[in-house]
Parts: sequence; C-alpha cells; structure tokens
Amino acid sequence: MRAYELMVIFRDESDESTIQTFVNRLESMAADAGGTLEKLDKWGPRDFAYEIHKARRGFYVVMEFLAPNALTELDRVLRLADDVIRHKFIRLPVDEAHRRGLAGASV
Repeated sequence: MRAYELMVIFRDESDESTIQTFVNRLESMAADAGGTLEKLDKWGPRDFAYEIHKARRGFYVVMEFLAPNALTELDRVLRLADDVIRHKFIRLPVDEAHRRGLAGASV
C-alpha cells in the first residue's frame, strides 16, 4: 500500500455538517478503491495570504490515506466540487510515511 496526503480547503461559508459529509464521501471512495483513511485532521478556518477565487478565508482539512494505487477518482471529485476552493493530493515518500506511522506504506 502507498501513503497519500490530501489537503482540502473548503469555502469558509460551508457549515460543519457539509464538510463532514464530504469527508465521509471521500473516505468511502477510498475504501471502495481498496484504501483506508488513516488520519483526519481538521485545522479549521484560516486566513489566506492572498485572495483565492474571491475568498479571503477557508476551512482546512488534512487527510492521510493508505491505498494500493492512486486515488484518481477522489482527485476528479475534488476538482468538480463547488465547496472546495483548492486541494493538493500527493504521494508520500516511503521514509516519510514510516516517520508518520503509516504502517502499511511501501513502494
């Protein structure tokens, strides 16, 4: 299994239930692809350094996944979502995954 990190910035106007529903959807999509959500960290609302799509604040959520292959469907859904301002989906290097305690991480 490979380790992935996903950071999602939701619109500040999004309520907590909308964000949680979307996070649950992402988790189920990862499970359908054979992966697991290992860690969920809600950073909460933060100010941007500059305006993004006419917004000055966003609600940050960081997730760590273990998956057998790239979660391209997750990436597609995030690009199409209206409540998502930005997202960044990266594959973690093996040594970084082990440092973070993602036990099933491999090449």
